Amino acid sequence: MAMDPDDLNTERIATVFGGTGFLGRRIVKRLLERGFTVRAASRHPARVGPVFSSTARMPEAVEADILNASSIGSAIAGSQAIVNAVSLYVEQGAQTFERVHVKAAADLAAASRDGGVDRFVQISGIGSDPQSDSKYIGARGRGEEAVASAFPGAFIVRPAVMTGPDDVFLTTIVRLIRLLPVYPLFGDGGTRLQPVYVADVAEAVSRLVDGRNHNGSSIFEFGGPRIYTYKELLREIARQLDTHIRLMPLPFAAWNALAGVAEFLPAAPITRNQVDLMRHDNVASIDAPGLKELDIEPRGIDEVIRLIEQRA
Repeated sequence: MAMDPDDLNTERIATVFGGTGFLGRRIVKRLLERGFTVRAASRHPARVGPVFSSTARMPEAVEADILNASSIGSAIAGSQAIVNAVSLYVEQGAQTFERVHVKAAADLAAASRDGGVDRFVQISGIGSDPQSDSKYIGARGRGEEAVASAFPGAFIVRPAVMTGPDDVFLTTIVRLIRLLPVYPLFGDGGTRLQPVYVADVAEAVSRLVDGRNHNGSSIFEFGGPRIYTYKELLREIARQLDTHIRLMPLPFAAWNALAGVAEFLPAAPITRNQVDLMRHDNVASIDAPGLKELDIEPRGIDEVIRLIEQRA
């Protein structure tokens, strides 16, 4: 239940790095509803106003660059909780996976520890593996280790592939199913996925920040209510759109080649790192606590598809 800020005896401050992103802005909104004073930390603070113009309460826009350790002090000062929702999918210059997902995450966690922060939440992803041959997947895994070392007791949150009316996953599939006479599969379409609604992940993170962790776990994996193979997911989406779909297997090598070219576009529709992710099942572990343990009933893709259609 959202808390009335008038009922709070002391101001509770939470700072969200990446607070204007796909997941970050939803975390900000949930924390505001819980009565937190929220700082949305960004390299471009002017973006904060337009992103949250329709919310009942506005977060504080704070200029901070997670890549510059000296710039994050003012954002952290006085915060009870820090959420790192910064992500990188395509390397550009100094913005490398190692720099963003490992070094910067560790610096932020260490600064939060030294600043007396109570809770630190690191947004990672299911499948993160420090030993992976993929630069992206490996960096996410090493980032988890670096954060856990720098801030003992930090929460590591691993969502499955996230969906929402403004996502780049389900929205793209819905659009292309309506346009393409034949839809290409990743490989044979057998990769297992457990898509999770981004608003459910944001709610879960807000509950962790608010102290809702009954079992004392530090690693959470959030997945949706149903597991699909990629082929099954496409057919289910087509069924809900009341349209016919023809599927065509496409080798991962071909996807890598296409993604390598796409990465040169201003807004890459697909990256090689996303292709790497599709090589492996993206399903929450039965051994890790998830949405159920935080008393959240996950919503399925049918609701998200309706929102996408309304938005279109």
